[in-house]
Amino acid sequence: MFSFLNHSVNHKYKHRSNVQHLTLNLFFDEHYFPHAKVSKRQSHHDWSIYNTHLRTQLGSYLLADLTNPVLDVWVREQVLRGYQNSTINKHIYLMNRMLNLARHWGHIDSHNSYQQNIKRLSIGDYTQRFLSEPEIERLIRACRANRHPFLYLFVQLLLLTGARKGEARLARWRDIDLHKRVWTVPRSKNGRSRRIVLSAAAVGVLFDVRTRAEQLNLPTTQECYVFTNPRTQTAYQSFYAAWFVARDLAELEDLRIHDLRHTYASTLINNGVSLYEVQTLLGHSSLQMTQRYAHLEPNRLHEHTELMSAVVARNSI
Repeated sequence: MFSFLNHSVNHKYKHRSNVQHLTLNLFFDEHYFPHAKVSKRQSHHDWSIYNTHLRTQLGSYLLADLTNPVLDVWVREQVLRGYQNSTINKHIYLMNRMLNLARHWGHIDSHNSYQQNIKRLSIGDYTQRFLSEPEIERLIRACRANRHPFLYLFVQLLLLTGARKGEARLARWRDIDLHKRVWTVPRSKNGRSRRIVLSAAAVGVLFDVRTRAEQLNLPTTQECYVFTNPRTQTAYQSFYAAWFVARDLAELEDLRIHDLRHTYASTLINNGVSLYEVQTLLGHSSLQMTQRYAHLEPNRLHEHTELMSAVVARNSI
């Protein structure tokens, strides 16, 4: 019994001693990031954010010294450097996540009133960008003129399916059943798989992708990526370089790739598709996420109010 208690006391003393000398850099490198690599899909984003915005600025601080006055100055300096609030919020999210794990693992006091999570900055109302038909035409024409071997087909597929860029970039041929016209995303943004229903036009684009790959002597077996980079023989890291050139050529400087997904949703709703059906097609985990498009169907709501008007009118004669 004595030896067990002695070991327990020594372990607690050693833990406290280590905690007292644990800097943020050490915590990230030896504790947080190894955990993130096995628990997060895209841990490389955390690596990039930390090394760019936290390692030099806060990395030498002991965890216990990362109090709210220190963290508030860190946030304020980013504002003064001209970062957008939405960008700063991504940095705040990572910092808060690290603080929460540090509390959970006993590295810092869980009840320290001077070391609370940082409040995220206001970003105002959520803004959405939808392409009009003339804008879609300009964008597709600019993408077709681009030298990138797949940009034109990639953009078309996003417009025709409402898929996220990451879902299309990492899609493999084994995920797509051209006969049943179904594309299965093994793991979507919410961590679950989802099915994307393919239109005839979307299937046609995928056939064009396969033809283009064969012209470039790229493999198109089941395990291959749909959009295979001819240089690396694997999935593209991004399409941004070519996208920015095509977008600017089309005079759509404010357009983001994700706005193609918004355009898909808005087009469906403006043509009478219900929010519930759009939720299913977009793969949203809750209807609340789809509610952002509710303002696009005012004409249909007005039509529905006339249903009750007709009932009252018939019974008022």
